[in-house]
Amino acid sequence: MEDKKELRQWLDNMNLNHPLVIAGPCSAETEDQVLKIAHQLKDTDATVLRAGIWKPRTRPGNFEGVGALGLKWMQRAKDETGLLLTTEVANATHVDLALKHDIDILWVGARTTVSPFIVQEIAEALRGTDKPVLIKNPVNPDLSLWLGAVERFYKADINNLGVIHRGFSTYEKTRYRNNPEWQIPIDLQNRFPNLPLILDPSHIAGRRDIIFDLCQTALDLNYDGLMVETHFDPDNAWSDAAQQIKPEVLDKITVELKIREEESDEVEFRNKLATARTQIDVIDHQLIEILGKRMRISDAIGALKRDNNVAILQTKRWNEILGKMILQGEEQSLSEEFILRVFKAIHQESINHQEEVYKS
Repeated sequence: MEDKKELRQWLDNMNLNHPLVIAGPCSAETEDQVLKIAHQLKDTDATVLRAGIWKPRTRPGNFEGVGALGLKWMQRAKDETGLLLTTEVANATHVDLALKHDIDILWVGARTTVSPFIVQEIAEALRGTDKPVLIKNPVNPDLSLWLGAVERFYKADINNLGVIHRGFSTYEKTRYRNNPEWQIPIDLQNRFPNLPLILDPSHIAGRRDIIFDLCQTALDLNYDGLMVETHFDPDNAWSDAAQQIKPEVLDKITVELKIREEESDEVEFRNKLATARTQIDVIDHQLIEILGKRMRISDAIGALKRDNNVAILQTKRWNEILGKMILQGEEQSLSEEFILRVFKAIHQESINHQEEVYKS
């Protein structure tokens, strides 16, 4: 896929002295609500007002949005505040209505990105327009699926594209509503550096107290912008109440965020950085060698179990290993979540090795 640059140029032309900030309620609820939030945001760093008009919910029976009526409320907010507008579209009908109401930016939601059929339908509906389109990562951690959605829009001659990182669903309980899985957007960014990358900390967090930390991490990773759910009365929002913040809190967050320089010309800095990176390269090489040794021992254990007709999985032993590693990890300032993820991956690879031994 060719690395397009049109949306990045569009962002550059906005002459912002900070990353792009998109803000607004999870859902448009009433006209007064949309207008009140828009007016509270116009004096912040936000330049784009977001609001969900159609809400694809996980289960029926929850509030599913006010529908096309809310687009008129957004138009009025734009007229009164000058904010640009963005909303989610999930089918060709949504696209048609959004275009008729002069929505400036459209985004494709995580539940939509997982369906190539629907993505293709939306791309065809947008063919011939120059509206910026932002594509959220799919619900599941699948970089190929995410990039496939991007490619479908490019093939429909829609080049003003960017992506939104909103985290990934998991059956495991973590501190996040959706695990960030930072490596996936980093891989996307490395492969296509001119594709603007925007963080949606609200859906990753699921709660408002860690929004700032997620935003700072994104800026440290050279993200181009933030999409933050804001509401003047978050606790009584009609959807996703726990993850929304007040506009004044957003203003405080954007003031306190540190924007890092991508490079520094300071010779001392560059020398120290090069030294530290070399040290990491050496340690990474050692890690691979150690993991290889561990797997060779697993192979030997697998042969021993096979010859004595013993099952591969030894639950008691596995739980003992996890318990010890979590405690040792704490001594090295490594989080329990990290230790679990690493050792579960190692354990699965060990099982795979032993299964191969059983087959031989």
